[in-house]
Amino acid sequence: MKVLIIEDEIPAAEKLGRYLAKYNASIQVAAQLTSVKDAVQWLQEKQDTIDLIFMDIQLTDGLSFQIFQQVAIKKPVIFITAFNEFALDAFKVNSIDYLLKPITFTDLSASLKKLENLREQLQWNSQKTELLQETFVTPKTAAYKNRFMVKSGDHIRSITADQIALFYADGRDVYLVTTQNRKFIIDYTLETLEDLLEPKTFFRINRTYILNINSIKDVIVYSNSRLKITLTQEFDKEIIVSREKVGPFKEWFDGSH
Repeated sequence: MKVLIIEDEIPAAEKLGRYLAKYNASIQVAAQLTSVKDAVQWLQEKQDTIDLIFMDIQLTDGLSFQIFQQVAIKKPVIFITAFNEFALDAFKVNSIDYLLKPITFTDLSASLKKLENLREQLQWNSQKTELLQETFVTPKTAAYKNRFMVKSGDHIRSITADQIALFYADGRDVYLVTTQNRKFIIDYTLETLEDLLEPKTFFRINRTYILNINSIKDVIVYSNSRLKITLTQEFDKEIIVSREKVGPFKEWFDGSH
């Protein structure tokens, strides 16, 4: 099966690609697009080469519903949304599936299995498109986790996302480090945190670290095409962007998603 991903958040698109490969190694990502303009051009020329479309609602140059106004979509679509349950119910009634941000592998698997069962029934028409446009005229913000509960002795504190400098793993423990250089053990894996955190603010640079962009003081070109990170606060460990993450990191750091 070949799929098209239309998603302007590069880390989210890459994670979706990884989950698709994990679900079925034979799934191929034909292209990864970030804008309405590019999607329209690509679909006009190559729509017949794919079997399924993953489509975010908000793209760099507008809402994805504009795509339907310029090209007839003949393939089933799974929307990637950040909308509330009322809006999601509209999808269900109309036999259109969705993935709610932040995407998890479990949700993706259920979505693909549902698609397999409904594949012959999924046909686009103008009435369905109009209903979607009415439903999503006012986009809502993604429900990313914006605070974490931590323990300090006999006390419990709530740390907001803007107070977090980074997360890092040490053996089986995962630590939250605040901008005040306080460190707390939390009950989350880095993989889970990738799904929970706002991707425009937080980025996983390697197997050990997830950084807040506001805590990065300097980025230095390092050996073997890697990058070294200096934080705005004192930190006693060397922070290196892994080789495979250098490209995505630069796009994230540049805001190109």
